[in-house]
Amino acid sequence: MDTLADLLDGPRARGAFLLRMVMEPPWSVRVEDRAPLSVMIVRTGEAWVTPKDGEPVRCGPGDVAIARGPDSYVVSDAPGSPPQWIIYEDGCTTLFGAPPDDSMAFGVRTWGNAPDGPTTLLVGTYFAQGAVERRLLAALPDLAVLPAWDSPLAALLGDEIVRDAPGQPVVLDRLLDLILIAVLRAWFSRPGARPPGWFAAHGDPVVGPALRLLHDQPARPWTVADLAAAAGSSRAALAKRFGDLVGEPPMSYLTGLRLAHAADLLRGGDQTLEAIARKVGYGSAFALSSAFKRERGVSPQEFRSGAYAGGFGTEREQPGTS
Repeated sequence: MDTLADLLDGPRARGAFLLRMVMEPPWSVRVEDRAPLSVMIVRTGEAWVTPKDGEPVRCGPGDVAIARGPDSYVVSDAPGSPPQWIIYEDGCTTLFGAPPDDSMAFGVRTWGNAPDGPTTLLVGTYFAQGAVERRLLAALPDLAVLPAWDSPLAALLGDEIVRDAPGQPVVLDRLLDLILIAVLRAWFSRPGARPPGWFAAHGDPVVGPALRLLHDQPARPWTVADLAAAAGSSRAALAKRFGDLVGEPPMSYLTGLRLAHAADLLRGGDQTLEAIARKVGYGSAFALSSAFKRERGVSPQEFRSGAYAGGFGTEREQPGTS
């Protein structure tokens, strides 16, 4: 498995929030949901996205914006348009705290201020605060805009987001994952991009094979010597090249990878800590607990009980859904 696929494989969308917004100027929405990641695709018209501490960025038809949380941002018809609605973790209100008018729901997962407005946005939001994606989020700016994304996936999402068929939430979750992977791959590969070391290193003849081995077999009791031999390199060459490209030693990277997988297992099920420890390469629950607390500042039990679950995590809470 390659690095990007593995980073996205753990925190798959689970009950993600998906919405089709249809808007007519003037309009402005301030998003304060603290979600780790949101994807916005402009299908028609234009939208301006303004990060909390950044400049407004215009998005036209075909453009895709990725907003990284937890900081707030504004999506509007023009720079400086005063917010009319606020999206929180547990719902949407007007600027004055009242719920939005029922007339703003135009059907399944469709919401806006005019059913035939000139601007249409498709929004997908990840609310699950896992850990495998921390390395991915750290590689993104507060706002990443990919212009003129030419992919049939956008049209497919537009068709599926308004359907109310059996199993549709799962279909939309998987489609959102596919879109995110495709957009990030294009974002990191665009001309002039400065991709993170782990992404760029994937194509390196020395570090690439080592990274794939670590992601394929994180529980294996690796040493640098073993990893170098399996990757067809010398120990010294791998250690130096890995540090230069990825920014940390191989074993440090492996520790972060194991703990990220442990965090995802803690968040996604009820397995015992002992079972999780064995799955991610630790000899005992105590060893995993010590490493986890040292890395994340909380114990595995505290992480499991306090994992963030977001506000639009269920299908029935989404605007326009019956």
